[in-house]
This record gives sequence, structure tokens and C-alpha cells, in this order.
Amino acid sequence: MTSTASPSPLPSPADRRADEARAIRFWPDVWWRLIDFKIGIIPLPIFVVLAILLTVLVQEGEIKPDGPTMIAVLVMGGFTCAEIGKRIPILRNIGAGAIFATFIPSALVYYALVPPQMVKAITDFTKFTNFLYIYIATIIVGSILGMDREVLIKGFLKIFAPLALGSVAAALVGTLVGTLLGLGPYKTFFFIVVPIMAGGVGEGAIPLSIGYAAILGLQQGVVFAQVLPPVMLGSLTAIIFSGTLNSVGKRYPHLTGEGRLQPDSDGITSSDAQARAEAAKGQIDPATIGAAGLTAITLYLLGVMAHHLVGLPAPVAMLFLAVFAKLASAVSPHLQAGGFVVYKFVQVSMTYPLLFAIGVALTPWHELMAAFTLVNLITIVSTVATLMVTGFFVGRWLGMYPIETAIVNACHSGQGGTGDVAILTAANRMALMPFAQIATRIGGALTVTGTIVAMKWIGA
Repeated sequence: MTSTASPSPLPSPADRRADEARAIRFWPDVWWRLIDFKIGIIPLPIFVVLAILLTVLVQEGEIKPDGPTMIAVLVMGGFTCAEIGKRIPILRNIGAGAIFATFIPSALVYYALVPPQMVKAITDFTKFTNFLYIYIATIIVGSILGMDREVLIKGFLKIFAPLALGSVAAALVGTLVGTLLGLGPYKTFFFIVVPIMAGGVGEGAIPLSIGYAAILGLQQGVVFAQVLPPVMLGSLTAIIFSGTLNSVGKRYPHLTGEGRLQPDSDGITSSDAQARAEAAKGQIDPATIGAAGLTAITLYLLGVMAHHLVGLPAPVAMLFLAVFAKLASAVSPHLQAGGFVVYKFVQVSMTYPLLFAIGVALTPWHELMAAFTLVNLITIVSTVATLMVTGFFVGRWLGMYPIETAIVNACHSGQGGTGDVAILTAANRMALMPFAQIATRIGGALTVTGTIVAMKWIGA
């Protein structure tokens, strides 16, 4: 006798509704997991859509230097390069995210791997919008408003000691190393060591080359081509060393304040405590955040006016105005808390896109490669290392966190404001931006002025 299998019963309406509910829950859960997987700040599905859209726009010749297009291009490029750097073993521990975001686009442009229309659009947008200074303004104002008053005063007074002693030591050691390697003291000092500490390109290499050209009777372009490579390679060296110090700080936490230049005072003023509490609890309304951003822009414009009146660089003038506002209690605790939020938003969202734009528009790859001779490399590395090591030990002697003072000194060998951003990003110490600006702007200006006077005196 054969047995026949009984047919499986049909699902009941209740079972069907349960299956449909499970299917519905499965759909958003899977999608939400994809949305929550990010490349930098970009959700993965948005990343894919943007990549397709930008490819089509390039093919159609529709890449324009307008705000929406450039936001998409720079965010995609910056966070993609940074993500690559952050995933490479060993290199990710020495600031590879910032290095890749800055120098990979520079190389891609040099080897014509970026469409020319995109290069032109990024260059135009970067130069004409000047959004580097928007970034620096919000970072400076936010970080200053976040400091305890006593720490702020002592920090600004103390930072000049490691900066000055580090500059002298770096000049002596760098010149000695270059001389021993056969470059000669004159060429080593004036054309390698000084450009490293001149404050970048716009406020360092350019005025330095103008002064040199007038004294030596050469064309300014010829001199500029000689002083620019050490600026570029010195900045790269400072980025790598600062990223390395970030790793050292994680292993030896007693050497670092994690962005604080020196220990906070025991008694934080009530306004500081209130501002920090509000920011930590997220009690900041959108209007206050907008007001804080506008306050930063206003201080920058006041700095621009001060530049025209007294010749002080606008970021430095803005820095002093922000310090005065903090010390005079001119900014309420609520607005200070809004400044913290703006600072964190800009730091997280704008840093790598900004570095990508800098790499495309302001970092000539061939100039960087021109400095890659063994003799130049050893001289430049010894100069930057001495500058930072001196800052480390002098800062420790003065009661400051030695890793932080070394990183501030590193900014003295950076590529101006762009170098400050890259160095502090690699070090994860963006709160040091006010002190970095002192090292870059004031330290660079004093270096350029003193060197031109010295060259004229020697030439005479």
C-alpha cells in the first residue's frame, strides 16, 4: 500500500500578515544599515549616486565652479582620499588621511588624471571664494571660546619661548647639516632653511623671493622656483612628524593635553563652565549656531580692515580680536556654546574637502618632487625635526604639554594656513589653530623680514 503525502496547509491570513511585516522590517533595516555605513561623512548609497552624477556631468561638460557642484566634488574627493589613507597600516598612524587628501589630488592633476574642466572649476572656486579663511575663522573663534581664560593668557605668553628657541636651533642645525653635505652655508641657510620657516607660499616664499631678487639682481620667478620646493617638502615633513606625535601621545598620555597647550586652571570661570555644559548637553538652538558662525565671519572682516589700516595679517588680527572678546567677556556663554558647535561641524565636515581643494589648486606636484634629492631631504628633515624637538623640551620645561608645543612649532615649518590645517588634522589637534597661526603668521613674518635684512647686510 502506498502512502500519499498530505498537502501542506495554506498559510493563514495571520501568518501572511506576519511574513509581510517581517519583509517590511527587513527592507528598512538593510537599507538603513547601508545608509549608516559612511565613507567619511558620506552615506554609501549617496556616495554611489554622487559618483555616477559627477561622471555624467564631466562627460557633458557641466562641471561648474558653483557652490552645489563644488561641494559634491570636494566632499567626494577629500573623503575618498582620506579614507584610503586611514586604511593603510602604519601610515594611518602618522596622519596618512591628511597627507593623502592633500597630495594625491596634486599628483593626479600633474599626471592629467583629473579632467581639465574639473581642475579649472576647483581652482576657480578655491581662489575666488577664499573659503580657506572661512574655515580658519570658525576654527580660531571656536577654539578660543573653548579655552579657559587663564590658560589662554598663559598660553599666548608662553608659546613664543619654544617658538623662538626652536627657530634658532633649527636654523643652526639645518645650516650645519647642509654645509656638511656639501651645499655650503649660504645656500643652505637662505635657500633651504629659511624658506621652510617663512610662513608658507603667499606670505613666505613670494615676499622672500621678491626681496632676494632685488638684492641679488635676479628675476623674481627664478628665485621663487628655488625657494618653493623646500616650503612644500618641509610642510610634508611636518605633517608626517605631527601625525607620528599623535600616535606617541596615545601611548604616553602624560605627554599630551589632547589639544590643550597646558593644564587647565583649577577654577574654571562660571561662564566657561556654563558654555561647556550647554555644548555637551546639545542645548543649542539653530539660531545660536548661526549667530556664532556670523560672529566668526564678522571678526574675520574686522581683521581684514585691520590689515588695511595697520598691515597686520587678517587672520592674526582676527585672532587678537577673538582673544580680546574672550578676555573681556564680550561673548555670552550661550553664544560660546554655539561657537563650539560651529567649530566641531567645520572640523568634521570641511577639513578633508578643503585639503583636497588645496591639493588641486595650490600644491604643485612638480615643485614637491624637485626637492626630493637626498641632500635636500636630509637637510629639510633635520631642520623640521630640530624645530619640533626643541619645542617639545622647552614646552615641557615651561609646564606646557610637550607634544602640543612640538606640533605648534611644526606649524612654523608648514605651508602657511593650508599647512596648518594639514598638520593639525594629521595630529588630530585642531584646537591648536590659534597658536598655529601665531607660529605661521607672526613667526613667518619675522623670519622673512630678518632674513632679507641679513642678506642685504651680507651682500653689502
